[in-house]
Amino acid sequence: MRNLKSIAVALVALFAFTANAQTKKINVSKSGIVWTGKKVTGSHTGTINLQDGALVFKGKVLKGGTFTVDMTSINTTDLKPGQGKESLDGHLKADDFFGTEKHKTAKLVFTNISGKGNGLYTVTADLTIKGITKAITFDIVVKGNTASTTLKVDRTKYDIKYGSGSFFSDLGDKTISDEFELKVNLVW
Repeated sequence: MRNLKSIAVALVALFAFTANAQTKKINVSKSGIVWTGKKVTGSHTGTINLQDGALVFKGKVLKGGTFTVDMTSINTTDLKPGQGKESLDGHLKADDFFGTEKHKTAKLVFTNISGKGNGLYTVTADLTIKGITKAITFDIVVKGNTASTTLKVDRTKYDIKYGSGSFFSDLGDKTISDEFELKVNLVW
């Protein structure tokens, strides 16, 4: 009987939370992700598209979020056609990197959110790339109907070891940084 009472209390609390929560669907055409990958001799930048996403609020307080990224949309923007753009885009989509033929999407699901004041939150989330899920922590700023963040992702945690000095010696100036950066701007 005591367990039934505990379950009933939990269900009422869950219903109360979801009844007061508002899900804000992300406008993927107005939102964007810019990536930067660095190597010893420079860096490359590009874009990648959100497939869908939503943030959950209780009042004006951020309470949750989930996003799906279209990995097949990886696009290098600092190179022009004929200057290596096609080669780099193809390599990023190949199994050496993101393996987009098998892993068409990546997913980010908020698991813990801590408010810091003035619309600033620290988020811990599960990030899934190439079928591998790891926790990642980042700050996000929410202002009006927008949110922005910069994430640093260690690609080697997702079995992306190509050109990593952490796994291969004698790479010299062909060494690629283990971390890449994602600048995310969300609009709903």
